[in-house]
Amino acid sequence: MKKDNKYKKILISRTDSIGDVVLTLPLAGLLRLQYPDARIAFLGQSYTRSVIGACSFIDEFIDWQEISTLPVVEQLQRFRELKAELIIHVFPRKEIARLAKQAGIPERMGSTGRLYHWLSCNHLVRLSRRNSSLHEAQLNLMLAKDILSKANLSLEEIPLYYGLDKHDPLPAHLNDVIDRSRFNLILHPKSKGSAREWGSKNFAALSKILPVDKFKIFITGTKAEGELLRSEGFFEQAGEVNDLTGSMSLGEMISFIQAADGMVAASTGPLHLAAALGKFALGIYPPIKPMHPGRWAPLGKKADYLVADKDCSDCRKSGPCLCMLNITPLQVKQKLEIMVYPYLQQP
Repeated sequence: MKKDNKYKKILISRTDSIGDVVLTLPLAGLLRLQYPDARIAFLGQSYTRSVIGACSFIDEFIDWQEISTLPVVEQLQRFRELKAELIIHVFPRKEIARLAKQAGIPERMGSTGRLYHWLSCNHLVRLSRRNSSLHEAQLNLMLAKDILSKANLSLEEIPLYYGLDKHDPLPAHLNDVIDRSRFNLILHPKSKGSAREWGSKNFAALSKILPVDKFKIFITGTKAEGELLRSEGFFEQAGEVNDLTGSMSLGEMISFIQAADGMVAASTGPLHLAAALGKFALGIYPPIKPMHPGRWAPLGKKADYLVADKDCSDCRKSGPCLCMLNITPLQVKQKLEIMVYPYLQQP
């Protein structure tokens, strides 16, 4: 593998969710540092385009959703046209590994944990995510440790390498709802099924006990999540909140998080975005491995989390996590106030 600054194009493949993509951006940051003249491309799902486009370390977005609908011959041609010299399979997919080999990408890096990587990759890295004590962002870096001078970053160092500084200006109608005399707090109650949730009743109760003279509260989520919240009677139970569900694109959501001051959510993409953007980000987590914060905590200078102080797997195969649901709104309020206390004391 090269360490001599001779890569002309590196392709990072991560075709899963927003939070996973956010935690892969530091890999792009270290690659940019190590190979400043290389073109860095990111193969991802179309709905994560705005996240990848907001990262100053990435030069090109490749839409896997678009490529995957093409006939195999055209898929292969598209991969050849990329002219990548290295592909890093951060999120393993058999069909992508096969295409990369058939397209003749010279260096193909993947973990030993996938049998098909033994056939499709020529640089295998022994890496077990399931049994590791490392954070997801650290695991992403360790996959490329053989081509990086510094891959073993601490959790405190990782936020230096997100590079999320290319977000668009916030549209006027969204900028106008920001109140600079108060702490603009986003509550993101749902997770689209990607994480265990704290529950809409808890979020509603939290919104009622936060002082309105200190906090302006916004509720975010997709249109479907907003409808689900309404069906659960969330807005009747909540305090003074501003409903923004279904009203923003992902790009606008990134810009709105940048304009706001903080967020409370479960382990979701928006939480990781808030942390990466340097906002106060408070995550509420289950104590179940590997869903616990040891693997998925938000990483940022102002990020923190709440989790039951116990090892528990009772809810692993069921729906709600009782340990998580039993974290009280008062506990969250107290934690949030500790985090943002200096901010609230500003004149």
